[in-house]
Amino acid sequence: MGLLDGKVAVITGAGSGMAKASTKVFVREGAKVVAADISGAEKDTAAEVGTGVLPVHCDVTKEADVAAMFEAALKEFGRVDAVLNVAGIGSPTPITDVTMDQYDEVMDVDLRGVLLGMKYGIRAMLETGGGAIVNWSSVGGLNAALATSVYSAAKAGVIAVTKAAALEYGTRGIRANAICPGFILTEIMGAAGAEHFPEMFEKAALKRAGQPHEVAEVAAFLASDRASFVSGAIIPVDGGWSAKLA
Repeated sequence: MGLLDGKVAVITGAGSGMAKASTKVFVREGAKVVAADISGAEKDTAAEVGTGVLPVHCDVTKEADVAAMFEAALKEFGRVDAVLNVAGIGSPTPITDVTMDQYDEVMDVDLRGVLLGMKYGIRAMLETGGGAIVNWSSVGGLNAALATSVYSAAKAGVIAVTKAAALEYGTRGIRANAICPGFILTEIMGAAGAEHFPEMFEKAALKRAGQPHEVAEVAAFLASDRASFVSGAIIPVDGGWSAKLA
């Protein structure tokens, strides 16, 4: 028996990184997955993982796209049990150099996209008795770093809307939690080379970076019935990074 047998999950940003890893883990655990991305790489993910994955093009900043993504999920699989709002971007810039275009872009993807995913995901879940929301925040949503003001603000906003959803819909069978990844070797970071970020590893208690699948495993637990009493939780998955004072 898989951890997620019979469940249907919608995962944004599934063309790469932690969302792609989550797609693989969820299918391994018995779920059907709508793998959504703006890049077109969602098709590659679906082809790599195999049966049980429906690729959907989606710009999470566009409400019509998000609504259509959930319509596709319901049409194909008949229900939605889990939503992973993973899609996100960063644009490192000191506060004095932040442009409003940068602000809008980061906020639209990292916070608006999560809010829209919750809006339509919760609507779908209410039709079938509930489900689980797993939102991607960041250690940057818990603490600040140089040149990450807008990113950190957006990720802190994800924490706030996650807690709000947990309170608003808990009595209707919907749980909402947020994951705060630390330094994870996604395609972008891996391509840059771990040797360029020694200070990142040194801060983590485990003295290493994380792998995308390590975050995906936590998401699978949170989406499963084994996490039935976990809601409103903000969970660092950072190798002990956020536990260190300095």
